[in-house]
Amino acid sequence: RMLDMGFIHDIRRLIGILPRQRQTLLFSATFSDPIRALAHNLLKQPATVEVTPRNTTAVQIAQRVHPVDKARKSALIAHLVHAGDWHQVLVFTRTKHGANRLADQLARAGIQTAAIHGNKSQNARTKALADFKSGQVRLLVATDIAARGIDIDRLPYVINHELPNVPEDYVHRIGRTGRAGSCGEAISLVSLDERPLLRDIQRLLRCDIPSSVIAGFEPGSAPLAGEQQTHPSPPRGRRPGQHPSPRSASDSVPGQRPRRSGNGRRPI
Repeated sequence: RMLDMGFIHDIRRLIGILPRQRQTLLFSATFSDPIRALAHNLLKQPATVEVTPRNTTAVQIAQRVHPVDKARKSALIAHLVHAGDWHQVLVFTRTKHGANRLADQLARAGIQTAAIHGNKSQNARTKALADFKSGQVRLLVATDIAARGIDIDRLPYVINHELPNVPEDYVHRIGRTGRAGSCGEAISLVSLDERPLLRDIQRLLRCDIPSSVIAGFEPGSAPLAGEQQTHPSPPRGRRPGQHPSPRSASDSVPGQRPRRSGNGRRPI
């Protein structure tokens, strides 16, 4: 991600001022093909050491997927946090505006929440992270780049409010939990349009992630009490709950001529 942020030019500039005869070590949590190509350009006859297989996750991280409608993701996060009495929950979003919006929604749900992203000042990010570590903030919403410097011992929960567009980012995200031998949980909320992203992640990990639907949050289900609901308007000219009265004999039917009486006269 440092390369995505434009640091490649600074890296090349630093390489240019270093002695030609040197020893160089390159570390990365994951090695994508572009990173490997860069390494071969910057390093001379490098030896590769992999502690774990490529793009794998720690075995002590319990991963699971909850299918849910996109509009109800914030409500499901609030439900999980309240029902499980969760503390120190790191939530990932794709965009800065999405992080602010989600933080506001969860704060209105009674959860102490802060957001960190590129538009926040360094002081604001430092304070939010300090409050999160101390427990003053219960839930921290972050974008991928802003979360790069987060290092918390025994972080118990990571939630993907949205799946990342790049499968390798999933490995980076959930790697914030389950560190130093501690256990952690990684929960991904997946809407219908994100299923292709989930397939890409599972293909990268070479395994299926367990999936379960939370009762009351089934995709396409009605919202819970307290959530905004919309009701269809009753037909015009009739009160709500009022049924049409039976048709009387004198009611005329559109397009039908009235019957004649027995004496041949039209009814008055």
